[in-house]
Amino acid sequence: MTPLFTSTRPRTRLAAALLASAATVPTLLAAAPVPASPFAVASPTFPTAPAPTVARPNLTRPDAARPNATRPNAAGPNVHRVQPGASVQAAVDAARPGDVVELAAGNYPGSVTIATDGVTLRGQGNRSVLVPDPADHSACAAAGNGLCVTGVADDRGMPVRPVSGAVVESLAVTGFAKNGIAAAVTDKLTVHQVASHDNGLQGISVEMSTRTVLTENEARDNGQAGIFVANWFDRKGGALETRGTQVSANRLTGNRIGLQLRRVRDLTATGNLASGNCGGIFVVGDDGVPRAGSLSVTNNVVRANNRYCEPNPRLDSVQGTGILLTGTEDVVVSENLVTDHSGTSPMSGGIVLYPSVVGAPNARAVVTDNILLDNLPVDLADLDQRNGSSFMTNSCRTSQPAGHC
Repeated sequence: MTPLFTSTRPRTRLAAALLASAATVPTLLAAAPVPASPFAVASPTFPTAPAPTVARPNLTRPDAARPNATRPNAAGPNVHRVQPGASVQAAVDAARPGDVVELAAGNYPGSVTIATDGVTLRGQGNRSVLVPDPADHSACAAAGNGLCVTGVADDRGMPVRPVSGAVVESLAVTGFAKNGIAAAVTDKLTVHQVASHDNGLQGISVEMSTRTVLTENEARDNGQAGIFVANWFDRKGGALETRGTQVSANRLTGNRIGLQLRRVRDLTATGNLASGNCGGIFVVGDDGVPRAGSLSVTNNVVRANNRYCEPNPRLDSVQGTGILLTGTEDVVVSENLVTDHSGTSPMSGGIVLYPSVVGAPNARAVVTDNILLDNLPVDLADLDQRNGSSFMTNSCRTSQPAGHC
């Protein structure tokens, strides 16, 4: 993807972004932009990352055997077109690997489950909206979720058969009791240009999944994380090797946590905007083995995440935290712009290294080439002060202990 800052030297390109603000925040769902969050604040801007490559069929003639689908040839993919009032789930159930289910503009009551490899669900941007239906008694709806992409796991939570290659793009999911999008046991899932807002837990939740691409989405005003990537939400255990999951160019506002990466490894979070949440970007681990970490948080804009959120059994109160590492190892935090945080939580500050809920410290973090401005009580805090973490060429005014700026 296009980097957030494009000059040749890390600190120079961050400074250039501050002075010039020359790019634009990702253009999400261009057909009809989502209204601005009441928590959104003005922020430096950055270029839209290129969308992931998604195969789109060249439709040339009707499919006589299936009146609601078209396909280019006998072996090619079908496009199942769904109008408001028709069943999205019926179209998804009829789709074969490689098929596209395309939603017209309108509201679509009810939850949807994708359990077939290689199916694309595509809408018309913010004009195609999945909303709850009290009459829906499917498993996805009963769990409180809007869109489920669900593979098969055993009783221990280990993947048996992942759903592979599903794509969800250009639609909105809103008002569900738990997760807007709930993906579990998937491989090569892409979620692109989706607006997930006003859901009770996560905007987009991805559990026990590998090689995921989450790009150019907007997650706002959700009860927990805007985007949540984890081994499992409700289990402990060792961190999951995500095999190169990418979280890029997303806009995360008004949530408890903008982006939460919990008990995962081998992941990149880059070019995201986290603003107006209680906390911006959290990388969370514990004493499980393998430990959370071996991932990078780079080139993000993290600004004024100053809402107050009450403590819960897993985490203390959250307010005014930009980027938090807790109970991790080998995490690289570099070339981020972190500004305007203030709070009374023990984790408040610009970039904060903090022991986990079970007291596990961070190990061997590399915090380098970040710009931190106007964060209180400090721009940069190492509350572990041990286990080989390093702080190099960060531009900031205050640190704990002194000397990390």
